[in-house]
Amino acid sequence: MGEIASQDEGPRLGVCSWSLKPRSPEDLAQKAQWCGVDALQLALDPLRTGLWSLEATTRALAAAGLAVRSGMMAMAGEDYSSPESIRLTGGVGPDERWPENLAAARANADLAWRLRLPLVTFHAGFLPERRDDPRRAVLLDRLRALVDVFRDRGVAVGFETGQERAATLLEVLQDLHCPTAGVNFDPANMLLYDRDDPVDALAQLGPFVRQVHVKDAWRPRDVGTWGAEVVTGTGDVEWEGFFATLRRVAPRVDLMIEREAGDDRIGDVRRARDLVRARCAVPA
Repeated sequence: MGEIASQDEGPRLGVCSWSLKPRSPEDLAQKAQWCGVDALQLALDPLRTGLWSLEATTRALAAAGLAVRSGMMAMAGEDYSSPESIRLTGGVGPDERWPENLAAARANADLAWRLRLPLVTFHAGFLPERRDDPRRAVLLDRLRALVDVFRDRGVAVGFETGQERAATLLEVLQDLHCPTAGVNFDPANMLLYDRDDPVDALAQLGPFVRQVHVKDAWRPRDVGTWGAEVVTGTGDVEWEGFFATLRRVAPRVDLMIEREAGDDRIGDVRRARDLVRARCAVPA
């Protein structure tokens, strides 16, 4: 154990399983095919909780020619109803949820190992900006524990961007001193949480980027409110500059389309797919 799995080819263009709101592994496989992609980031928690069978899932996805390239873990009790609610409940922050999240990470690490996944992503959760904040040390200890859990099963982790500024996340990664810890870069989240410019943030975090979420958004109009997720190509992400920077700092990472709003998820994913293929060197 401990040797990190690898994906031989890359980059690949895929879709996040939860974006398609699948009712079953077979439903996921069909919807992903309709999206016109052949790769997935798979939410692991339905398998961990027994809602989906691992065997049925792998069988359905393999039959559809879909490669599972990474996994996603949701932290217990996360409440996204408002920016303030997720600040209180997000990531590894809540003390009362930490034992549950650690146990879930162990189970998800086992699943990722069985699926031969090289990467699992999750939100770290509003890391304090100041290095001397005592709360920051607590969260770093918890993140280090999660990194170790996954590393022991041969899996790297990616902290999703957005809930803290790029400079803060960069410092945390440097302070962790964990080679298997990196970033799942989501440009829309930088806007939804009203953080940094996505292109500048990508340049800062480039050496740590392990995967990209393709998603677009508008910044919030008022302080303390959410921005709005929109169809890729219609928001505030400057995609030409984004992909130019990505080619420079992390040219071999997978791109997973994520859509968490709207009534035409498959159509919106296909629009994102077309935008990526027009601007970025990924397989057609």
